[in-house]
Amino acid sequence: MNDPTLHPVVVKFIEENDLETLEGAFAFTGGEDLVKPGLGRRRRTRLRVHDSENRCWEMYLKRYDSPSLPKRLCRFLTGRRTDCPARREFEAARRLREAYVPALRPIVWGAEQGRLGVKRSYVIVSAVPGDALERIGEEFLQRHLKHPEVMEAFTDELIQLVHRMHEIGYVHRDLYASHVFLHDCEGNLRLYLIDLARAFRPRRRVFRWRVKDLAQLKYSMPWMWVKLYWSRFLHGYLAGDDEMEFSRWDAAIDAKIRRMARHDQHRDEKQRQADR
Repeated sequence: MNDPTLHPVVVKFIEENDLETLEGAFAFTGGEDLVKPGLGRRRRTRLRVHDSENRCWEMYLKRYDSPSLPKRLCRFLTGRRTDCPARREFEAARRLREAYVPALRPIVWGAEQGRLGVKRSYVIVSAVPGDALERIGEEFLQRHLKHPEVMEAFTDELIQLVHRMHEIGYVHRDLYASHVFLHDCEGNLRLYLIDLARAFRPRRRVFRWRVKDLAQLKYSMPWMWVKLYWSRFLHGYLAGDDEMEFSRWDAAIDAKIRRMARHDQHRDEKQRQADR
């Protein structure tokens, strides 16, 4: 933790709770555990600390228990012994912020290295302002439907966020509306990326990975925004490419969305059968 710009109250909290070490992070019992389906071997804890002016500094401690033996063996055989979600999130957040892509702030991370690869790992990241588009997107859209200049500004901000991330070589791999936060401060719109544990820089099949990001975004955004502003978004993202290129991307994105919808339908059907 060598960031001199961190607020002293954050540094003090981390040092006093031994959160600079793997052992301290996994022994920590404070904060508020966030429970949701699908976390598996992951544990997420909200941390809050107040400074002398009663400002709240919010962070998230993400702890990852040792992955299954097959996963560790796969990483070992593919030369990725040091790979782990904590490191990926920390590095991705650092590189995105260095490139002026608004994202959560990485604070500290650590990992336990085993013979076959990383066992346990953890990362602490900052919260970001605002709330997820998944939760507030519909309300924001309804509030501004009669103000197209606001929706165009929002769409342009979203274009810049995604295009800049892709421009520096990263893909998110979980670019759903739940992982894009909107901060609306008196009409000054700002978007932020969170949950970067799967983000990486693909060396091959870049088109495929970018299409996946864009499909996840389109699939999860409010349908009215998609109807009214998706074309503006994709044209802006492609930065003036011709209509043939637009059609190629749009067709690939929609094909991916159809596969995602079939997968979700199949999953829901299996869940209904299990609940009977």
